[in-house]
Amino acid sequence: MAKIVFMGTPDFALPALKALLDAHEVVGIVTQPDRRSGRQRRLLPSPVKRLGVAAGAPILQPARIRDEAALATLRSWSADLFVVAAYGQILPQALLDIPPFGAVNIHASLLPRWRGAAPIQAAIRAGDRESGVTIMLLDAGLDTGPTLAKRAVPLAADETGQSLHDRLAQLGAELLIETLPGYMNGEIAPQAQADSLATYAPRIKKSDGEIDWSLEAAAIERMTRAYRPWPGAFTWWNGAQLKIIAAERGEGEAQPGLVVERAGKVAIGAGAGLLRPLALQLAGKRRLGVAEFINGHRGFVGARLGR
Repeated sequence: MAKIVFMGTPDFALPALKALLDAHEVVGIVTQPDRRSGRQRRLLPSPVKRLGVAAGAPILQPARIRDEAALATLRSWSADLFVVAAYGQILPQALLDIPPFGAVNIHASLLPRWRGAAPIQAAIRAGDRESGVTIMLLDAGLDTGPTLAKRAVPLAADETGQSLHDRLAQLGAELLIETLPGYMNGEIAPQAQADSLATYAPRIKKSDGEIDWSLEAAAIERMTRAYRPWPGAFTWWNGAQLKIIAAERGEGEAQPGLVVERAGKVAIGAGAGLLRPLALQLAGKRRLGVAEFINGHRGFVGARLGR
């Protein structure tokens, strides 16, 4: 049983933390500071903090993990290994050098494909046939450290950002627990990544969800799935933001952004092909199926969407 410091913040990290609490001695947990959220701007703890408090583990929430006070606390915990899962801050070399076995990270892609902050969404949007998780050692680069283990999963035709997130969070926890003993007893040798094969998935911004109707319908359809639930795929109609909650590709052509009716079904023109919306949501309104939306919003068919 290893002495482990866990570093993570969002829901993605919870399966790994739960597994470590069962299989090892978690001597401390590092997570992001409490954040204000909601209309009342209440100060809320991260999912990892809530689980850590329930487990009775020491909690550290530095605004800057590289500050000496935070590093001193980490040294005092005398861990064998740090385990990282979506922590949210860049870790300095001084931190990585603290534990004798370094820092092991759960990354939600098959490295070196999709290094960076948003590999789940990137895989779906690019139309990848598979994704997976990589257990890796952290170094000072951006997901450039040597790998310890990988496990792939096929992507379903209806895969969303949320569904893949949930699958990979659980898969990452399972692979982590399988990998740690072999790594720590020297049976698993770290493997260098092929940097020439690397692709990058930068952090997603709200604006990334805006639909460019000059893209192919297939690319826009993947975008609606990749960005579900956040930031969502959206466009503009009559000056209001309109989310395309779900959609499918359709046959035929129309001017990009033009809402048409073809074979009795509503579709939107794209750079190539048609996008058939299945569920829509105007800003501040509830989500509606496309038939209900059309019935309640005259003039939608024939409109040109976008800015």
